[in-house]
Amino acid sequence: MSKPTRIEHDLIGDRRVAVDAYYGVHTLRALENFPISGTPISIYPDLIGALACAKQAAAIVNRELGLLDDERAAAITRACEEIRGGALLEEFVVDVIQGGAGTSTNMNANEVIANRALELLGAKKGDYARLHPLDHVNLSQSTNDVYPTAVKVALQFGIRRLLREMGSLRKAFELKAIEFSDVLKIGRTQLQDAVPMTLGQEFSTYAVMLQEDESRVGEAANLIREVNLGATAIGTGINAHPEYAARVIRTLSEIAGVELVVSPNLIEATQDAGSFVQLSGVLKRVAVKLSKICNDLRLLSSGPRAGIGEINLPAVQAGSSIMPGKVNPVIPEVVNQIAFEVIGNDITVTMAAEGGQLQLNAFEPIIAHSLFKSLAHLAAGCRVLGERCVAGITANRARARQLLDDSTALVTALNPYIGYARSSEIAQQALATGRRVYDLVLEKNLMTREDLDAILKPEVLTQPHFSTLHRPKGDA
Repeated sequence: MSKPTRIEHDLIGDRRVAVDAYYGVHTLRALENFPISGTPISIYPDLIGALACAKQAAAIVNRELGLLDDERAAAITRACEEIRGGALLEEFVVDVIQGGAGTSTNMNANEVIANRALELLGAKKGDYARLHPLDHVNLSQSTNDVYPTAVKVALQFGIRRLLREMGSLRKAFELKAIEFSDVLKIGRTQLQDAVPMTLGQEFSTYAVMLQEDESRVGEAANLIREVNLGATAIGTGINAHPEYAARVIRTLSEIAGVELVVSPNLIEATQDAGSFVQLSGVLKRVAVKLSKICNDLRLLSSGPRAGIGEINLPAVQAGSSIMPGKVNPVIPEVVNQIAFEVIGNDITVTMAAEGGQLQLNAFEPIIAHSLFKSLAHLAAGCRVLGERCVAGITANRARARQLLDDSTALVTALNPYIGYARSSEIAQQALATGRRVYDLVLEKNLMTREDLDAILKPEVLTQPHFSTLHRPKGDA
């Protein structure tokens, strides 16, 4: 048996829509036109909630300006409040990748809100003479101002979550930096032995890297606060009350809990995607640095016997279907992959922003899709990395000390005392014989044991230090 339907009309003609569907003919056509990713916009509840915020703000201001009667405004407002609370999410069905600069998404929102409002008024879905998706829900609006505004509000929600997770990950590294502050180890440049440091110093750099990027993300979020709601079609504000823009953005800020400002030039704001490019670039920066940190964690934990093995990552799952006992660094690996995705998303955002023509960028749906993915996956990656990996890292103190003692890099600390030429000779001999730098210096009577022990103290090796102790007058 076929499901009961209702007839709806648009400029293309009549179509039958499922009688119980909250969406209408415009959404139905979008479903048919864009079977692209198979992923509906409902995958981004932040966007749906932001659209409901924008439509609610518009209804309130249109009522205040005498453009919408109290009954319709109240019904629209209540429908929007329900959607903001999570209701009817499954009715937002158009594909995340769509032509039309977001028109299908806006139409989907208009129709769902209208039909729920009709129910609240005691009318049937599709009774648009009573309350219309475009004449009433979309009053004083265009896709070209509502959609980018909703995207920016939704991005603010996602940015807040990302910043929370970045902060938690940073604190996890800060705690490890304190825990490992007394673990002396060899530093490395270009994967070669460099000079001594502590494992705590190494982990503290990761905390600082994240802290720097928290600031950069916050700066990008400030650019996203500027919106073009009230611009309508191209920024001239056609069909909107002269007071509408200022009022609706003030009302939207209150409803969404996001401080928004009216763009000083609505025509420019309607066509320019620069703030999206800026945010995407910052997210790429976060991704690159997170990936570098994960590369380090994989290298430092490599082994467990044949690698560096200075730290131990927590074992979270078996690593091989054929090699018993093997455990892999799967958490850093998944964060690496998130980073690769974010970098690719940034290229998509860049090309989509560049591809705009004249008074509108038609490619904001793919920009939004890319940015939402980047924000969500980075936040999840930070959370997983902190909780499932960093919190459980332990130091292999004996291994770190052994690698330091066996390294020729210790000779760098002796350079001010025995000279560069002698230091080079000691290093070469140590490499050739496998003997320790410490023992060779004593054997050649280049320094006393007391002086050598004083110079090779951790506090001397790992921070700025100057001493005139037995400094050479020149290399011999």
